[in-house]
Amino acid sequence: MAKQLLVMDHDGGVDDYLSVMLLMAMAHIQVLGIVVTPADCYLRPAVSATRKILDLMGRSEVPVAASTVRGVNPFPRIFRRDAFSVDHFPILNERPEIKAPLAPEPGPAFLARLLREASEPVTCLETGPLTTLAAALDLDPSLEKKIKEIVWMGGALNVPGNIDKIIEGGQDGSAEWNVYWDPFAADRLWRTSIPIIICPLDLTNHVPITSEFVMRLAHQRRYPISDLAGLCYALVTHQDYFAWDVLTTSYIGQPDMFQLREWETVIITEGPSQGRTQIQSGGRKIRALDKVDLDRFYAYIFQQWSR
Repeated sequence: MAKQLLVMDHDGGVDDYLSVMLLMAMAHIQVLGIVVTPADCYLRPAVSATRKILDLMGRSEVPVAASTVRGVNPFPRIFRRDAFSVDHFPILNERPEIKAPLAPEPGPAFLARLLREASEPVTCLETGPLTTLAAALDLDPSLEKKIKEIVWMGGALNVPGNIDKIIEGGQDGSAEWNVYWDPFAADRLWRTSIPIIICPLDLTNHVPITSEFVMRLAHQRRYPISDLAGLCYALVTHQDYFAWDVLTTSYIGQPDMFQLREWETVIITEGPSQGRTQIQSGGRKIRALDKVDLDRFYAYIFQQWSR
């Protein structure tokens, strides 16, 4: 059976590394490459940590590219510094050198090349802002037809966003961070004909990462991947944390765990609602992950990380 072709674009948050680990454990997926977009991270350690994770998982053939794009609403520095911690985990630094290759070109050109050279349409898994993908399509708009679908962790439809409107003065709190970082890129993709599936806050709000969950991971830390996952989650258990990117990535592995719902939406690019994914009659049709079998989801990721 032919494997599904996929490229991943993540933005270096803790759950992005966990998503890489989950994706690399999927036997039916051929990952052509990974791009790191410098949104929820500092770029150098995020690229380094990604390559080290690939080596740990025996997937050193997968190339990684550093994207040089910038958003209009930067993540707070306190969010971004976790990339340094992950890059320094002892479990990722036992080897004398990194083998997973670093792509010679920046993220947009790398992504454009992978799409151009692919033998069939490619799924784009996006767990950060859409800026790199939008830039790749700006380089070569004809590549739109090489994308099978976009699966994106982004947006908040019928729930509040996760932007702190006190910190981000003037924002009305309706936006989700991956849209807010660069709403113009999201709007650019909304204006294509590429099928889009989003995993919005409406669903991820129901999938928290709890201390009990992390303690359960501890019981299988004899598996290096579970040990690494536990270390990652230990960085964030002091705050409210949800399975944002991991839930999105699990759709790639087990789509039948989910129910989807179609919406007509627009991306708000200006004003106090900048970055909002707004339901609007006549807007762009997308599908959103609407419900998930939680027991199956948790069982699935524990199984995938038992290696």
